[in-house]
Amino acid sequence: MRILLTGGAGYIGSHTTLTLLEHGHDVVVVDDLLNSKRAAVERVESLSGRTVPLHVFDLRDETRLDQLFARERFDAVIHCAGLKAVGDSVARPLDYYGNNLDSTFAVLAAMARHDVRRLVFSSSATVYGENAPLPCQEDHRPLSATSPYGQTKVMIEQVLTDVASARDGLRVALLRYFNPVGAHPSGRIGEDPQGVPNNLMPVIARVAVGRLDRLQVFGADYPTADGTGERDYIHVMDVAMGHLRALEHLDAMVQPARAFNLGTGTATSVLQLLAAFERACGHPLPYDVVPRRPGDVPANWADPARAQQELGWRATRGIDEMCADTWRWQSQNPSGYPER
Repeated sequence: MRILLTGGAGYIGSHTTLTLLEHGHDVVVVDDLLNSKRAAVERVESLSGRTVPLHVFDLRDETRLDQLFARERFDAVIHCAGLKAVGDSVARPLDYYGNNLDSTFAVLAAMARHDVRRLVFSSSATVYGENAPLPCQEDHRPLSATSPYGQTKVMIEQVLTDVASARDGLRVALLRYFNPVGAHPSGRIGEDPQGVPNNLMPVIARVAVGRLDRLQVFGADYPTADGTGERDYIHVMDVAMGHLRALEHLDAMVQPARAFNLGTGTATSVLQLLAAFERACGHPLPYDVVPRRPGDVPANWADPARAQQELGWRATRGIDEMCADTWRWQSQNPSGYPER
C-alpha cells in the first residue's frame, strides 16, 4: 500500500514508518515539525534503505493537503499528528482543540474527496478517564478524559465513528495505546520530547545521562504493591507493529469503526521501572518522593484481548528490553536529535 502517515517525524510516527517500510509498504510523511525533527525521518531512511518523502506543513492547510492527495493517490492514512502534552493542554486548551480537531477534519475531507477508505487513528488510553474498571476494556462507557488533550481523543473517536457509519466503505481502527516507551534497538531513533518531559521514562533517561539531577516520584502512598503509581508500559516497536496489524485488518472489519487497546496487560510501578532502568544503565539513579499530582490514578492497565484475537497482535517486549533500548538511544543521543 501507499500510505500517508501524518506526524511521521514524531516518536510513534517514526517507528511506525520504519515498520511499514520493512514490511514492503510505501510511506509519505506530513509533519509540521513543531514537536519533532527532520533527522528522525532521515534516520528512518538510513535504517530502511528506503526513501521517505517528507512534506512540512500544517495539516489544516487544506490546499496543500488536497494537492498531496491528488498527486500521491494514497491507499490508506495513518493519522498520528497532533499536540499531545497533557499538562500543556491544560494551559493551552484552545490550541489543542483547534489543532487536533481541525487537522482531523481536514484529513477526513481530503480522504472523502479522493476516495481513500482506510484510516488508522492514533488514540490514547487517556480516553478511559479516572473511573474505568481495570483492566480497561474497549466497550467501557462513558469515555471521559481528564485533560483537554485526552478530551480531543474522545471527541475525535466519536467524529471518526460517526463519519465511518455515514460513509459507505470507510473503515477506521482506533488504537488506544497505553504508555509507549523504548526505542528502536539500533539506538538511532527514539523519544525526544521538547523541554521538560511529561512522561516518566524520558525523565528517568535524562537523569541517567546527566541532563536532569533527580527523578521526582509523585506519591508513594497509593494502594499498590510498593505505594507508587502503576502503569501499563508498552514498547514503541510493539505499538508500531500494532499499526501495521490494524492496517492489514481494516478490509476485514465488519463494523465501520472499532477500538483496540495496545498494551501488555501488566502494570509496572514507578519504582519497578526505575529499578529496571538502573539495571540497563548500570548505576543507581537518585530520586525524591514528593506529594501526589492532582488527577493521577493509582493504577491503570489494558485488557489487550481484542487486539490479540482480532488483529493477531500482542506485545512481545518486556520492561527490561524497554529500558535497555531507551538507554541505548539516550546514551548515543544524550541531547536527542540534532537541531536543524
